[in-house]
Amino acid sequence: MELASRFLRHPCGESFFLFGARGTGKSTWCLQEYRDAARLDLLAPDILRAYTAKPERLMEYSLGQPDETTIVIDEVQKVPELLSVVHSILELKRGYRFILTGSSSRKLKQTGVDMLAGRAVLRTMHPFMAGELGSYFSLETALEQGMLPVVCDSSSPSDVLKSYVGVYLREEVMMESLVRNLGNFSRFLEAVSFSHGQVLNISNVARECGVQRKSVEGYISILEDLLLASRVPVFQRRAKRAVTGHPKFYYFDTGVFRSIRPKGPLDSPSEINGAALEGLVFQHIRAWSEYQKSDVKLYYWRTRSGYEVDFILYGEHCFQAIEVKNAREIRSKDLKPLKSFIDDYPECVPLMLYRGTSSLVIDGVLCMPVSRFLKELHPDKALLQ
Repeated sequence: MELASRFLRHPCGESFFLFGARGTGKSTWCLQEYRDAARLDLLAPDILRAYTAKPERLMEYSLGQPDETTIVIDEVQKVPELLSVVHSILELKRGYRFILTGSSSRKLKQTGVDMLAGRAVLRTMHPFMAGELGSYFSLETALEQGMLPVVCDSSSPSDVLKSYVGVYLREEVMMESLVRNLGNFSRFLEAVSFSHGQVLNISNVARECGVQRKSVEGYISILEDLLLASRVPVFQRRAKRAVTGHPKFYYFDTGVFRSIRPKGPLDSPSEINGAALEGLVFQHIRAWSEYQKSDVKLYYWRTRSGYEVDFILYGEHCFQAIEVKNAREIRSKDLKPLKSFIDDYPECVPLMLYRGTSSLVIDGVLCMPVSRFLKELHPDKALLQ
C-alpha cells in the first residue's frame, strides 16, 4: 500500500505531544511531516540506556543543533525525566520545537513529571479512517482486520493481530510493572471483550475473569491510559425517561477486538459481526471528533425499558443520534429507538447506518449505507453534509 495521507494536522510552530496506541503510524507520520527534524528513538536500546542514565544529555544534544530545529522524541514515556529537560530547553527561547510521541501517558502521570506547564498541546493519532485509505478501503476487510496501519501494511494481517496484544503485554504492561499478575490481566482482556459495544458491567467482568472488582476497575484504567479502549457515557441531558447509569465499552480498533474475543461453537457470528461494525463506526466518529478539535462529545442513550441509540453526538453546533444496524435492509420497527429519542429530543438529527447499498428516508429518518458514511467522514466537514 502506498503511503496514506493522514487527517491529523500539526499545530503550527508549536511543540506538542502526539499520543496514540502502538501501530497507529505516529513515527511514520513524523517522518513524512518533518523530514529534516532531529530524532531520538527511545525504543532503540542504546539510546534508551544513554538517556535513562543521564536525561540532561538532551540539553547537550539540543544545543548541538541549529536554532529553530524540530526535535522528535519517540516514546517519551520511556524516560519521563526528559520532560523537565525539554521544559528547560524551551525556556532558552532559541526556537526549538519538540514533538513528543508516546503510546501511554500513564507513566508520565504516575511519576508526577512536568508536563511542560501547558507549553505543548496534545494531539492523538488514531487507526486509519476510511477516507485516508480512499479506494483501498474495504468494509469487509476493515471488519475482519481493523484499521491499524501496522496491520493494513502487513502481508500477513492475521499474524500481526495475533502478536499485537502480546507485544503490549510484554512491552507496556509487564516491563513497566503496570499489573502484578499478568495472568489475571490476560483473562481480563478476554472477559471484557464480550463487553465491546455493550453496557459495561464491571461486577460481571470481575466474576467472569475471577478477580476483584477493584482490580477490574484498575485494568480498565490501564487500557484507557494505553489508548487501547474507551468508555462512552450515557446521555442524560434533560432526560424525560429513566436511563441506565453504566457506560459502554469499546476497544480502540475492530481488528484488535476480534483478535482478543474468544470464539467457539456457541458464539453467534452475527453477534460478533454486529459488535465489530458498531466498533468500527465508533472509532471513526471518535477520530473525526478529535482530529477536528471540536467541542463535540460522544455519548449513547439507553432507557431502563430497553430502548437504545448507539451514539449521541452533542456539541455547540452538533446534536445527532446515530443507530448502527448490521442488516442489509431496514424496517420501520428498526427505527423505534431513534424515533423514541426524537420524541424526547426533537432538536436532534437522526441517522440510521446499515449494510445496504442505497440511501433511503424511512419514516422521516435518513438510512445510509455504513460504507458510504465512513468514506465521506472527514475532519474538515460536518458529520452530515
